[in-house]
Amino acid sequence: QVRLEESGGGLVQAGGSLRLSCAASGSIFSIDVMGWYRQAPGKQRDVVAVIARGGTATYADSVKGRFTISRDNGKNTVFLQMNSLKPEDTAVYYCKAVQVEFGNVRNYWGQGTQVTVSS
Repeated sequence: QVRLEESGGGLVQAGGSLRLSCAASGSIFSIDVMGWYRQAPGKQRDVVAVIARGGTATYADSVKGRFTISRDNGKNTVFLQMNSLKPEDTAVYYCKAVQVEFGNVRNYWGQGTQVTVSS
């Protein structure tokens, strides 16, 4: 089992910045990819950024150049630095961890943290 605890959401004006954190606990040794997803009201949950254990990161086109995902394997934490925020970034942001153990793949999700960007 992997437990994820997110923090760092809030209300910010357009152009501002926020930093999200997600701390993993439990069977952390088997975590491979970690990432951030977001879901706006009435929309599906979409990927924002993911990062492999080795540090390779991938971003959604809508956040490239504005958001940076990073990972501290020693602290089992993944971060999302969000700069130049836009109202369309408003959503609930979810942390995800992919556990790979004995050939089995399991996905774990955090509870979500609200990010609201005012115009």
